[in-house]
Amino acid sequence: NSSDLSPSFILASLPGPEGAQAWVAIPLCSAYVLAVSGNGAVLLLVRAEPGLHHPMYFFLCMLAAIDLALATATVPRILSLYWLGSREIGFGACLLQMFLIHALSAAESGVLLAMAADRYVAICHPLRHAAVLTNAATAKIGLLALARGVLFFLPLPLLLLPLPFCGSRLLSHSFCLHQDVMNLACANATPSVVYGLTAILLVMGLDALLICLSYILILKAVLRLPAWRERLKVFSTCVAHVCVVLAFYVPLIGLSVVHRFGKDLAPLVHIVMGNIYILVPAVLNPIIYGVRTKQIQRRILSLIHCQ
Repeated sequence: NSSDLSPSFILASLPGPEGAQAWVAIPLCSAYVLAVSGNGAVLLLVRAEPGLHHPMYFFLCMLAAIDLALATATVPRILSLYWLGSREIGFGACLLQMFLIHALSAAESGVLLAMAADRYVAICHPLRHAAVLTNAATAKIGLLALARGVLFFLPLPLLLLPLPFCGSRLLSHSFCLHQDVMNLACANATPSVVYGLTAILLVMGLDALLICLSYILILKAVLRLPAWRERLKVFSTCVAHVCVVLAFYVPLIGLSVVHRFGKDLAPLVHIVMGNIYILVPAVLNPIIYGVRTKQIQRRILSLIHCQ
């Protein structure tokens, strides 16, 4: 019905018999439990350990909090889709979920940029690091990253509100994304298309370029060191951050490519890529920093020994 201004949408589920859907949800639920426990442990660990009260670990806490919020905004709804067969999502709930996904992703991108800047100052200007990145400045950067995500992506649901939706209501993913919902509108969605692309380029695109620039400058500074062993030691402090950046941007780029060029791909590809985009950073980030950061390893080992 084209006059329906508040439609509901149908979330995509993996193909297969209904009995198999519950089994499909088990790895998703396991990944969600890992994400919640891992990121929750990072938050508790940094809070409890005064020796970790430094900008790098505060940024890591911000990353963990964003990953927790992003996973919680999507995965429980996905699990209800597979376990309870609840495929229908209301218009308002879909727009809210869409806004949270895009705004939190933008905030995560901003925190990753701030972490790259932290590594740049620590390596290229070590004497100024404590003066530039104080705890107060770190908190302001985190709030700025969140505010930027909210301000840039709040117009997305507002631009979709007046559009009529008719015909198919089937989404390509198990959650709501702007590109996906926008494609179902049966009216001219050009303003929404233009604004969505502009926002993504100005936020995630610009952040990615600045992160690359920071690492070019870091590499120049590292290569000026006289000994290879010293170069490797200095650059090893960036390995965890590089891995986290790849864990965020590779699924993001993959999902964008699938949306842009994958119209003829099987629905399974869209669903799997969407789930990877939501879950992979949230699961991998605490593991990467837990493996690569000696201070976190020591704290975890001390807690185990106390038990």
